[in-house]
Amino acid sequence: MITLQNITLRRGVKVVLEKASVTLQPGEKIGLVGRNGAGKSSLFSLMTNRLQADAGDVYVPPKWIVGEVAQSMPETEDGATSFVLEGDTRLMAAEAALVAAEAADDGNAMAEAHQHLAEAGSFDARPRAQALLMGLGFRSSQLDAPVNSFSGGWRMRLQLARALMCPADLMLLDEPTNHLDLDALVWLEAWLQRYEGTMIVISHDREFLDAITRVTVHLDEAQLTRYTGNYSAFEEMRAIRLTQAAAAFGKQQERMAHLQKFIDRFKAKASKAKQAQSRVKALERMEKLAPVLTASDFSFEFREPQSLPNPMLSFDDVSCGYRSDEGETIIVSNIRRSVLAGQRIGILGANGQGKSTLVKTVSRMQPALGGHIVEGKGLVIGYFAQQELDVLRLDEGPMAHMIRLAKDVGPMAREQELRDFLGNFRFVGEMVHQAVGSLSGGEKARLVLAMLVWQRPNLLLLDEPTNHLDLSTREALSMALNEYEGTVMLVSHDRALLREVCDEFWLVTGGAVEPFDGDLDDYQKWLLDQSKEAAKAQREADRISAGKPSAKTEAKPIEKPAAKAQPTNNRDDRKAQSQARNKRAEQTKPLRSKLERIDKDLAALAADRAKLEAQMADGSIAGAQLAEAGKRLKKFADEATALEERWLAITDEIEAMERSAA
Repeated sequence: MITLQNITLRRGVKVVLEKASVTLQPGEKIGLVGRNGAGKSSLFSLMTNRLQADAGDVYVPPKWIVGEVAQSMPETEDGATSFVLEGDTRLMAAEAALVAAEAADDGNAMAEAHQHLAEAGSFDARPRAQALLMGLGFRSSQLDAPVNSFSGGWRMRLQLARALMCPADLMLLDEPTNHLDLDALVWLEAWLQRYEGTMIVISHDREFLDAITRVTVHLDEAQLTRYTGNYSAFEEMRAIRLTQAAAAFGKQQERMAHLQKFIDRFKAKASKAKQAQSRVKALERMEKLAPVLTASDFSFEFREPQSLPNPMLSFDDVSCGYRSDEGETIIVSNIRRSVLAGQRIGILGANGQGKSTLVKTVSRMQPALGGHIVEGKGLVIGYFAQQELDVLRLDEGPMAHMIRLAKDVGPMAREQELRDFLGNFRFVGEMVHQAVGSLSGGEKARLVLAMLVWQRPNLLLLDEPTNHLDLSTREALSMALNEYEGTVMLVSHDRALLREVCDEFWLVTGGAVEPFDGDLDDYQKWLLDQSKEAAKAQREADRISAGKPSAKTEAKPIEKPAAKAQPTNNRDDRKAQSQARNKRAEQTKPLRSKLERIDKDLAALAADRAKLEAQMADGSIAGAQLAEAGKRLKKFADEATALEERWLAITDEIEAMERSAA
């Protein structure tokens, strides 16, 4: 089990934990929750020895393998699959041991290395790695692409896949959903539900936490409090606990006031002095309860738009994409839709299908590549970019952003008014001049929200607005959007936000934008069906690439088209064709016989290898025989490689003969 006992942890002048304790059992799936900046990531660093506690004891079983998502951006020319495979630490160690054993010609070490490879699942490691990549949204054509060829968001998905590849006893996941779209998020949920080890996840996605966790640890006021249940259960239990604590504090205050009143009244009277003194001692012995202090809830509201044009937008055969030196790349086309005043539109679709491209085109960040977007008179667009850096300047502070916004966009305002306005978004004191580059992700997101509110837009374009927001800020955003009178177009993987805000959905897929007739549950079912179809297609492609007959042809013979009526004088042609086929078959017969013999030899080698590995695993082979077994395994592998190369050469020879005779 994992235990933290009386832990005190300071980061600079800030106390992250103070005499905090918690116990976690093996196999538990735990959600670690708390405000942004409370110290959740620091707790992960404490458990992995990147930080040391100022006081107290941290115990994680020393033999446990710990897997976590690296936060650094990977820089390598290795292929995606190879990069993910390196996350399997046991497999990498076994492969390194085998290379060393073969270099030393140490049969005993070879045998042990082969046994470790079998235990690590080397036979299916590559398919497992590729299944992780496909589940996280990578296409089959990207599986061996260099890591450096991917954008930042996709490289972080590679880091997540690499962490999932690790055979971890303890999985630490810090905001694993930030760079995922909804279909990858649904897949990750299903994967983590099947994971059998101990897992601690930091997330601000309520539905994600509810789906995968059964224990919640709350980090608040430098203390760790354990609750049994998922996030929704935690909220209910904490509300009850706060109510009970407030009631207990109130009762104690009444009791203390009553005792103090008795003391003040009778301490000067000789006849009551003894009773008064006993009450003084009772008051001193009483364990004082602290008042119930909770973090103040964050709330804001969008200002009423000055006008509501209807329709807001009309798409007339619009094409969206991007321009580069190589020319234009169209991602979605033939869009013919209207956006009306007051609509709440959720935009669904997998990464790469064009959701952000559509939003950027509407926001005027990039031009349409075809057709026309007709804007309603008085349209004011508020755009929340998925990458906040698209609209923020790293070297400037929040106040500088607001001054420029008030000057360029309006409305104009005095600096004190802007300072008061920023205070509503938790930018207080000198923080209004702090460089944006040094702000946290959540603080940057709040600044973008503040800039949106100031502009009084009548059309909000929100592209993944919750990526860096904590749960209280997400709830504030949801409430503000529900009270907003304008139109909302929302791209998000936060299902709670989509459910609470949107009343209709558009689906971006296959280069088109169409209405989706259903709710989020229907969309998740649709994603599941699409995933099954994709997996089926991939299995079929694997069969064909392996030289096996198609599953379709095995299940049902291909129906040949009806032969056209031939003139009676074609009999000689048919006879000539038959003779040619017989001649080709006769010429290639010896080669095909060789192929059959190679197939039999490969099957025999595989059977001998499996038998030997089974004997090594059950202890039938030991001592001096183990070294000999290791050398035999290497010999099996070398012979199999030679036979496979011979098989390919003969196959190429047969194909060449058939082409020349055709």
